Amino acid sequence: MDTAQLVAMIPRLRRYARMLIGNAALADDLVQDTLERAYARRAQWRAGTDLRAWCFTIMHNLFVNQAQRVARRGERPIDDMDPSTTDTVLGASDPTEGWGQALDLQDALLALSQDHRRVLLLVTVEQLSYEEVAEVLAVPVGTVMSRLARARARLRALMSEGDPVGRQTRLRALK
Repeated sequence: MDTAQLVAMIPRLRRYARMLIGNAALADDLVQDTLERAYARRAQWRAGTDLRAWCFTIMHNLFVNQAQRVARRGERPIDDMDPSTTDTVLGASDPTEGWGQALDLQDALLALSQDHRRVLLLVTVEQLSYEEVAEVLAVPVGTVMSRLARARARLRALMSEGDPVGRQTRLRALK
């Protein structure tokens, strides 16, 4: 692996981390930690294997370790933040254009359990195969499939409930 391959992974890592955590600053910290670890351990990567899956595995392990460390200290978990204070994942030239649904989606994603959110994001956003997700998360493929089904069902339910009052408050805050 050369540095250019690792640099090419940054947009995907950032996208996944931001959607996983919901906070740009914390997500960027997680990406930086992931890149540092991947670079420091680049000799452990086997040529011919999927660099993307390897980097996501590193990120997943770092995220879990950080969440456990925070939980041991009795602090609020990094993905259990008030969605109204999180950064938005999607961008637009007009901050209010189409953001109602984007904010609802972000809130719904953050309302999912960590396990369900990770599987959903890795399969739908990062387009990893079930086998790759199973490898990244160190779970059986069947677990990936059941978590994905549950995540999709919960996301549909959350999106159909909507939150027009909360959405209007958040949209006013963006103006």
